Amino acid sequence: MNCPICDSDNIEVLNSKQIESKKKFTEEFLLKCFDCGHVFKDVVSAEKPKPYRIIISEQNQSYKTNINLSPNDELEVGDVLLSDVGQVEVTSIEVNDTRVNKSLIENINTIWATSVDIPSRIGFSVDLHGKVDSYKLDLDRDFEIAPGDIVKIEDHIVKVHVIKTNERKLTSGFAKAGVIRRVYSKPVKFNNFDYDLTKNIFKKT
Repeated sequence: MNCPICDSDNIEVLNSKQIESKKKFTEEFLLKCFDCGHVFKDVVSAEKPKPYRIIISEQNQSYKTNINLSPNDELEVGDVLLSDVGQVEVTSIEVNDTRVNKSLIENINTIWATSVDIPSRIGFSVDLHGKVDSYKLDLDRDFEIAPGDIVKIEDHIVKVHVIKTNERKLTSGFAKAGVIRRVYSKPVKFNNFDYDLTKNIFKKT
């Protein structure tokens, strides 16, 4: 909102009033410009929220529910929404049987999302030259893992070689646990390590 006299956005809300109809919410504001002192009214209208289908992944489980969103808003992969089970991050959007990264909400058929209120569960593989020890780890979603990290897991000290995320494989850089699907590693003959993931083991597979 900008002052119609001086175009300043340094505005004080003096009063507001909500008007609800069958399809829309309308809010009327009485405003005052701090810069020039002009008092004026402005009106903001929005479509009433409607239920949209959402499939939420929570580690090894997924379930269907609905989430109320305003049809004229825009939704993008990576957006965080508040659902009836807590905060979720949008991972995919379906519009007319096609997956897209961004869409007006009124055009969306299904939203896919993952919970961000619980730890991320990732796979971790140790290549033992013909045998593989495989683990499921529960990690904080912001925990960072990088190729080249030296890690202790149970009796192994290993070097991370490849990280597989939801979108690609990494041999450099880093990734947060929230987007990691699996980490691949090989034993090294070191006594020191960057961090110990043993306490984060959910199960050995």
